[in-house]
Amino acid sequence: MDPLSTALIILAAILLVLASGIWIYVGLILVATFSLMVLGDMPIDRIMNIYGSIVLRSAGSWELAAIPLFIWLGELILKTDISIRIFRGLGPFVRVLPGGLIHSNVFGCTIFSAICGSSAATTATVGKITITELGKKNYRRSLVLGSLAGSGSLGLLIPPSIVMIVYGVLAEVPIDRLFAAGVLPGLFIAGVFSAYVGICCLVSGDREKPAPGETIQPRTEPDVPDGYGLLDSLRDLAPIIVIITLVLGSIYTGIATPSEAAGIGMLCVLTLTVVTRTLTWEVFHSSLMSTLHTSIMIFTVVIAASLISTALGYLHIPADLASFIVDSDISPGQFILLTSVFFIFLGMILDGVSIIVMTLPILFSIVQNLGIDPIWFGIYLVIMVEVGQITPPVGFNLMIIHAIDGVPISRMALYALPFCFLMCASVAVFYFAPNIVLYLPNILFN
Repeated sequence: MDPLSTALIILAAILLVLASGIWIYVGLILVATFSLMVLGDMPIDRIMNIYGSIVLRSAGSWELAAIPLFIWLGELILKTDISIRIFRGLGPFVRVLPGGLIHSNVFGCTIFSAICGSSAATTATVGKITITELGKKNYRRSLVLGSLAGSGSLGLLIPPSIVMIVYGVLAEVPIDRLFAAGVLPGLFIAGVFSAYVGICCLVSGDREKPAPGETIQPRTEPDVPDGYGLLDSLRDLAPIIVIITLVLGSIYTGIATPSEAAGIGMLCVLTLTVVTRTLTWEVFHSSLMSTLHTSIMIFTVVIAASLISTALGYLHIPADLASFIVDSDISPGQFILLTSVFFIFLGMILDGVSIIVMTLPILFSIVQNLGIDPIWFGIYLVIMVEVGQITPPVGFNLMIIHAIDGVPISRMALYALPFCFLMCASVAVFYFAPNIVLYLPNILFN
């Protein structure tokens, strides 16, 4: 059987078990076992020995230790008033821009992304504040919700990123280089989003305005005291800026590994919540339990992905498929175009981590044979996963906003559609200008 047919059979088996509704990690384990037993004619005792060594190796991966720490960091921010302080601090800066406070979606998500590394946590935290506050000022609902959905996905791209850690572990790519590579593309896309919001507001005349019969007060943000000015804004933002600087600075300077930097960030946020007296036993317990649930889900999927990656390796599928693709004279640009369509489709039915663990074992060898930089491909893959976060029916950012605001998923998808196009256009820019992605890692680590 040729490698393409074998790969298609395995991919069909993965989609079949996922469509059955069983847990993702169980489905991946079943497919891995089926592949080795049926396609590889391997006895079950040898398969179990292989699985045992993989589980032990994955359990001892120090890089994965960063994931629960970053998740816990985001949960604490979500459940305390740190988010309120950030939104309040952004107010004086965004009011001067076309569109005013709508930009707090973009800038707020950008800041949260640089703290917690989770798209879901970023969208939920910022959305709980901005949807209500911007609604009071009668900004256009489609632009408010669409910008939130698009900007919330930056939690996957701007470091520290949990998805990047998963990619780095599975592809054996340095995570610190991935983090560095994500900075400029993340800021670029945030700038594109902000520019789009500003242009839309200038064209439509959308601005902060009162409801009929009401007047706009000078400051109506939550908990804004009288006389709140620029210095007060900087005071609210300073602790967050310090935390971001310590986490990312320790990584880029080589002082700490990503896992150690996650510990530094976690300690800083814990200290901040204690100093501000927002850390209660209820907050501590609920944030820890949420972190536990999410971390277990990610770890089981990563281990299952390692199993199926090993199974594919024993069947020589990645190497054979890579040779098949290279022999077909497909160009890197054609490959990126085809995989983009494929990832957009997968984003409609799977979450980001699942997309990576399903496709990377097959695609990574092809990427290497085509001469595509693995760091660049990691950033590209994360952006395509971001697109999946705002495409129905399984667009997690859309679901989060639906849970907060009650807007139908179908309508929310239309609101987010321009931001999908903007991210895809950004991928094209990064393809023709790869130094946007590779500049920082080359400067910092070469």
